[in-house]
Amino acid sequence: MANPTTSPLSREELAARLEPFGQQHLLAFWDQLDDAGRARLARQVAVIDFGQLAELFQHVAATQDWAALARRAEPPPAIRLGDRDGASFNVEEARARGEQALAAGEVGVLLTAGGQGSRLGFNLPKGMYPIGPVSGVSLLEIHLEKALAARTRYGAAMPVYVMTSPVTHDEQFAFLNKHGRFGLAEDDLVVFCQGTMPAVDAETGKLLLAAKDELFLSPNGHGGTVAALADSGAIEHMCRRGVKHLFYLQVDNPLAPIADAEFVGYHLLANSELTSMAVAKQTPDDKLGNFVAVDGRVQAIEYSDFPQDVAERRGADGGLVFWAGSIAVHVFAVDFLERAIGLRDALPFHVARKKVPHVDASGRRVEPMQANALKFERFIFDLLPHAENAIVVEYPERDVFAPLKNSPGADRDTPEYVRALMVDQHRQWLTAAGVKIAKGVPVEISPLWALDAAGAAARADRPTSIDEPTYLR
Repeated sequence: MANPTTSPLSREELAARLEPFGQQHLLAFWDQLDDAGRARLARQVAVIDFGQLAELFQHVAATQDWAALARRAEPPPAIRLGDRDGASFNVEEARARGEQALAAGEVGVLLTAGGQGSRLGFNLPKGMYPIGPVSGVSLLEIHLEKALAARTRYGAAMPVYVMTSPVTHDEQFAFLNKHGRFGLAEDDLVVFCQGTMPAVDAETGKLLLAAKDELFLSPNGHGGTVAALADSGAIEHMCRRGVKHLFYLQVDNPLAPIADAEFVGYHLLANSELTSMAVAKQTPDDKLGNFVAVDGRVQAIEYSDFPQDVAERRGADGGLVFWAGSIAVHVFAVDFLERAIGLRDALPFHVARKKVPHVDASGRRVEPMQANALKFERFIFDLLPHAENAIVVEYPERDVFAPLKNSPGADRDTPEYVRALMVDQHRQWLTAAGVKIAKGVPVEISPLWALDAAGAAARADRPTSIDEPTYLR
């Protein structure tokens, strides 16, 4: 995308920009627009890289041959659950090294929160969804309280960088301010917005209008994080604060173990620029991205691009050869992200065919019944091949992964599914600490009360028994 202009372009200037690419239809309703509508449309058109879009549409069929790549792949370099003691460094060494970095204030959090809750029947940003099984607290509150709890435990702040999208930014920014940033100091929370990409008609490549005065724009994917970090000044903030490593997660996963010292420690001891958390796939058809190694470099291949025969391969022990499922939890070296700023245009675009409502040539709103448009996104895991010493670390799925994605009635990843896993985890922590909990009684633990099982065991004020729904905070 080009840099925005300081003032809206005139119709003549816009037409001159659009004509070489056959996109003049975007001005079809210009004479019907008021000054505000013309200014909005002009600002959007001014920042579009039409040459890039034309090239993307022209080469839409010439994308990466992921199937061929998968057939050349090997399992990734990994520290597996059953082989922790056989690794180059043991659990205690990893935990100690991670704690050292956390205590030095060298670790921050990068939280992507660009999605709407529409698939959940929730008309607000997903980060504001009241997921707490007893408390009803939001996803955002859970994540930010983990960062605050890490400060209490390690004596150093853990700055949080929240990436929103244009459709969720204002509401989430207001929500965070209304709640006093959930206890984080002002300089410990940086909220910034990711970029967008227009959708184009799948047959013609023409940009679609969401309204007569507005392009249909959607977030440019979590791969747009690199550009957004640079453009927003977040990278500069990290350097000023001495943040050297970023714990990356997506807002929809309340079990993501922010401030897990062991994970951070493996990253550091391996001198890795990008360390990824993985869970073991239970079946070849699990809808998780696949971590693999190709030509000595770690890569992630989406499950939809992974050939079935490759996914079904099994080793001598009967387990899946390609077992490492991605849960979108990583640790990045900040200096690697700084270097990646120069690579941001090298990251490939992924193409998705989607149903996109739009305004047609007559000005009528069209709600398509089938996929009619192409959306272009970049994925942050495409940085993996560029990272030195990238590794994968396995964790038990039940401990780290409960993504809120589906409305009630689906098989998994629903509000009920996520809440059940949260309750199970917190019951386990308390039971291990000697608390007797009545069967079927839900319990929930705020990160401010205990960040993990060790934190629960260390609480001298923990209850001896629980026989009614309880929220410990």
